[in-house]
Amino acid sequence: MSQLQIGPHAVEPPVVLAPMAGITNAPFRTLCREFSGGKGLFVSEMITTRALVERNEKTMQLVHFDASEKPRSIQLYGVDPVYTGRAARMIAEEGLADHIDLNFGCPVPKVTRKGGGSALPYKRNLLRSILREAVANAGDLPVTMKMRKGINDDHLTYLDAGRIAVEEGVTAIALHGRTAAQHYGGTADWESVARLKEHVPEIPVLGNGDIWSAADALRMVAETGCDGIVVGRGCLGRPWLFGDLVAAFEGRSAFARPALKEVAAVMRRHAELLGEWLGDEARGVIDFRKHVAWYLKGFSVGGDVRRRLATASSLTEMDEQFALLDLDQPWPEQGADGPRGRTAGRDKVVLPEGWLDDPYECAAVGADAELDTSGG
Repeated sequence: MSQLQIGPHAVEPPVVLAPMAGITNAPFRTLCREFSGGKGLFVSEMITTRALVERNEKTMQLVHFDASEKPRSIQLYGVDPVYTGRAARMIAEEGLADHIDLNFGCPVPKVTRKGGGSALPYKRNLLRSILREAVANAGDLPVTMKMRKGINDDHLTYLDAGRIAVEEGVTAIALHGRTAAQHYGGTADWESVARLKEHVPEIPVLGNGDIWSAADALRMVAETGCDGIVVGRGCLGRPWLFGDLVAAFEGRSAFARPALKEVAAVMRRHAELLGEWLGDEARGVIDFRKHVAWYLKGFSVGGDVRRRLATASSLTEMDEQFALLDLDQPWPEQGADGPRGRTAGRDKVVLPEGWLDDPYECAAVGADAELDTSGG
């Protein structure tokens, strides 16, 4: 397939790491890039526009990129056209990144309750205003967006949102084939990716949802005609998936099946990188704890060792637990692949009162919608 073009940036193969709050920080992006040989596009954790404009200390650390990251890609989450414009201008003028992605996919109730995330595209005029301000203020930087199908099956927004995005100068769109109501449950609707691709032939469309392996990625491209794929939960505890994806798109079948010894080495490196990034080994190991279950999925590891690894606070403690494992275990034939991370569905989306009354009403979303959120 031809390479993916995001403005001036050629992404070859067309593989993108989805932003995930608390996960896709600089250390994790480094790991994924090492496995991919530097190929692909790796997007930062989601940054709220207001926090960036106000130069929140934690936010300013999150927008720091390793010198080897090219292109540097920031995902912004914003609900206010003015702040989104100001954040885009700040990124462009201060050279903070080479590409801006906008998040309209977050299904978290505390966000949709305020009209943000995956609830926002229902208000067509508000979406248009945000996109217009972002593109107008980003200068030469390409602006892309990530979204879901809509709020629920009765309120689908992705085709309208795609058309608005094209009209406002957005460079590419990623679609997660689920509604906000589905959250991360059920099966992603890949057919919606194909429909969006037909609807907006002018710009690249990327497919997202249920890509757990390189085979899934190739199948999504074949079934939908999309221009590239976005991987989120599929790489949790599996940063080597990016090596598999590069191999698959380049026509090779050299896929990683690491033994537990190799997985343990990657786990230790991940924790080490976090410690270096945070400037504190203990904080790095503590931050790593959330990854333990994902890395060990499918391997025969006793509950006690799992618990101790998930409560370790030093690299030495991690090493002590690794020493107790049967590190010669090969990659499990059963149980290691498939879903990781959040899988729960939600039937009801919490929305502001009257939100669904009129999709063209000039809605305003309060600043409190910009809470710490996660991607979608």
